[in-house]
Amino acid sequence: MKNFKITMNAPVTIGFAAICFAVLVLNFITAGKSNQLLFMTYRSSLTNPLTYLRLFTHVFGHSGWQHFIGNMGYILLLGPMLEEKYGDRNMIMVIAIVALATGLINFLFFKNIALCGASGVVFAFILLTSFTSFKSGEIPITVILVAVIFLGQQVLEGLFVSNNVSNLSHIIGGIIGSVVGYSLNIRS
Repeated sequence: MKNFKITMNAPVTIGFAAICFAVLVLNFITAGKSNQLLFMTYRSSLTNPLTYLRLFTHVFGHSGWQHFIGNMGYILLLGPMLEEKYGDRNMIMVIAIVALATGLINFLFFKNIALCGASGVVFAFILLTSFTSFKSGEIPITVILVAVIFLGQQVLEGLFVSNNVSNLSHIIGGIIGSVVGYSLNIRS
């Protein structure tokens, strides 16, 4: 125990979780105003510079503790392994691509819906994780099973369950995670 020390093993993952936590606390302090202003994306004027910022920052906002804990559980579980395999820059790229893609789709197609949370990033991480044992010319059965189970559930819920969850963000995140996982592994 003398040589025991805490190390920073996943700076992007930990940084992302810390930003999300700070945004959640700020949201409570401001009674939801900070999320509305900066950390949720929705249809707003294209002349407002915050419209473009929110296309990226909505992944930091969460509607409450349950939402935050659910997303951060997966992020903190999967992120360190992904950072170790793919590197910090690639993880930042995945988060940014998911944020922009889900933000743009919500902005363009869902006029009256505000979107916040990291669940698109979670689904990208889930699918990206299934590619960690990928070899060129092969598709691991786990990739297929994860895609069918996680994305299939989102499609079914999107069609048959009326809730406040953005199933489309989950699906988009999963697709991005799959594409990135495939393309990063095909190069190595």
